[in-house]
Amino acid sequence: MKVRNSGRWAPRGPKRWAIALVALLSAAFIRTLLHPVLGAVMPGTAFLIAAVLVQYYGGLGPACCVMFAGLCIADYLFVPPYGHIEVIDQSDIKLLVSYLLVTIVLITLVERLRRAQYRAELLGAVSQSRYEMLLRHDNERLISRRATDEMHRMLHHIVQYTRSLILIKGLDVASGALPASVMAEAAGDNDEPFRAGIAYGVKHAQVHPDDLTRASDQLLPGHHRMRFLSGSNEWRAVECVCEQFFTPSGAFLVLRTED
Repeated sequence: MKVRNSGRWAPRGPKRWAIALVALLSAAFIRTLLHPVLGAVMPGTAFLIAAVLVQYYGGLGPACCVMFAGLCIADYLFVPPYGHIEVIDQSDIKLLVSYLLVTIVLITLVERLRRAQYRAELLGAVSQSRYEMLLRHDNERLISRRATDEMHRMLHHIVQYTRSLILIKGLDVASGALPASVMAEAAGDNDEPFRAGIAYGVKHAQVHPDDLTRASDQLLPGHHRMRFLSGSNEWRAVECVCEQFFTPSGAFLVLRTED
């Protein structure tokens, strides 16, 4: 995968230039303290280290500024004659060649390493995002498959117990409303009109009106005892069972007799 903006790893704004200035002044201060001990030995080492550190934290621009400013300071203060640049001699040429060569090589390596690191971070972020998208898609697929299986199970249940079916009640899990989808088909050839999210089965006409109203309004999954009209025009208690199904069209309660 190509990452075109891998060179934009360095922070933006004045903060990195402030870091460069602090690093340059710190290198000059430390080298000044060590000057009585070191003398003319390694005049640009402190500025080299400062340039590499600025390159790692601030980017290529501030590091180049620290490198060239450090070269001027080191040549002026720490190369004999100290505090004077009268003639460019062998000491100045040695400092110019060695300091620039080593510093440029080091900051180039650090720049490449930082770009590679930033590129790896970008690729990791992209990979993480794609992985989360795949997980989300897989979860949605599993949920859809489960809902479809539940719909098939409910339809099979209705077909299997069609002669003992009392009513089917649709429930919207999210808002508690009653969806109109699928319910008209679930009512089948029943003459009772579909209304209020309820489809009546073939057994509903034999149920006591009070029990039917109570079941229509306050139906819950589980076992219920309802009064049915027998052949002798008497009411008898019959065990009924209510099962709940979760489908893509919503949740449904199916009430039927157990016999």
